[in-house]
Amino acid sequence: MSSYGISVNLEQAKKVLDGAETEARKQGWNVCIAVVDISGNLVAFLKIDDTQNASVQVSQDKARTAVLYKRPTKFFQDAVAAGGAGIRVMGMRDVCPAEGGIPLIADGKIIGGVGVSGVNSDQDAMVATAGANMLT
Repeated sequence: MSSYGISVNLEQAKKVLDGAETEARKQGWNVCIAVVDISGNLVAFLKIDDTQNASVQVSQDKARTAVLYKRPTKFFQDAVAAGGAGIRVMGMRDVCPAEGGIPLIADGKIIGGVGVSGVNSDQDAMVATAGANMLT
């Protein structure tokens, strides 16, 4: 598991937003895209017109989960889906158990998180990945 590095800056966050927005528009998806720093605080945000209003907060929750727990939110989605002991995830603080949140990595360190909401969770993840890939 990667260590934390210096938090994502605004220039990096804009690159992530640009990459994610490009993918979302290419697919014709209305989404919200949130980029947070290593503490889970919002650095940059974009809402494509006509995205459902609930996605504003959900995108931020996904980004925060990814950075605070140092893993994609799909990990938590899969844990809940498996049932049994995986259900304990539902009681964990600041966990959004829906795919679409990804840690941002630069120079092998976690510098923030990106979260996307607005379409199916696997599609949200596709958009988030396109944004995260802008830092590599």
